[in-house]
Amino acid sequence: MGTDPGSGSGGALSRRQVLLGTVGAGLTGLSGCLVRGEDSGLEGEIIIDGSDTLLPNSAAVAERFMWENNRVRIPVRGSGTGAGFQRFCAGESTIQDASREITDDEREQCSANGVEWLELEVVMDGLAVFVNPQNDWVDCLTVDELNQLWESGSDVETWSDLDDSWPDEEIDLYGRDSASGTFDYFTEAINGEAGNIRSDYTGTPDTNVIVRGVSGNKDAIGFGGAGYYYENEDDLKLVAVDDGDGCVKPTEESIETNEYTPLSRPMYIYIRLRELEREEVREFTRFYLDNTQETAREVGYYAIPDETIEAQREKLEERIEEYE
Repeated sequence: MGTDPGSGSGGALSRRQVLLGTVGAGLTGLSGCLVRGEDSGLEGEIIIDGSDTLLPNSAAVAERFMWENNRVRIPVRGSGTGAGFQRFCAGESTIQDASREITDDEREQCSANGVEWLELEVVMDGLAVFVNPQNDWVDCLTVDELNQLWESGSDVETWSDLDDSWPDEEIDLYGRDSASGTFDYFTEAINGEAGNIRSDYTGTPDTNVIVRGVSGNKDAIGFGGAGYYYENEDDLKLVAVDDGDGCVKPTEESIETNEYTPLSRPMYIYIRLRELEREEVREFTRFYLDNTQETAREVGYYAIPDETIEAQREKLEERIEEYE
């Protein structure tokens, strides 16, 4: 607990800790552990909520920041992108983690409440499709096959409905629920419209539930952030996706180069502009951009390009000038 979180494993959250949700419900208690860090003179509270998928990265950045600024408290919660935006637009959180861009309805809600915001791109992620390790018939699915399987009104019930050489066994489907930005992104990328999905799948706000469901059923299939797959490689089998150029798996290289399509995506943080009046918020958002490329890879996600980070810094500094 007395170890610098940026210098070794002793004080840092492991990917497994965060991804398994052992600290995911809220890191409020962490600030108490970090009282031995450095007193920079900054103090206050910065509330982060939103994407469950982006939570591990924001938690890792927050942990580093709190170590260097031990009088700043940063609870990080993962209510889901949609639920998080409800709080953000009501003025109840400082920073919103988002696995998709803000929707028109959410823009209107923020506007109605007088909440202005700044969007910053901070991480690349890939959505992984995975099956049970005992599944020895599926190695790759085309986007068309995924669409047949997941679209609203799908008549695919068994593996043999997708390919007559596969078992005539009923497929159990697991995925994120409608409060999730991952849900929105997956359904739009695969089925052409956010929210277009069959009604008989098991939807959950927690990707760990998907992992447990698929790992416990040889006829199951699910989707979630690629980091969750790589934290559970012994319990899941990764399925490549063919978008017309051959089968590609979500790896660091294929995601950061956008070769893994259509399931590579940027993820964002949104900052309430009025909060930039507070020095601790200005310094934390600068710190976030300075550290996110490193923390993203530490917790199982993927770095955005240097030129993108620089563009985000310029956007942030332009708005900070208005509030300093």
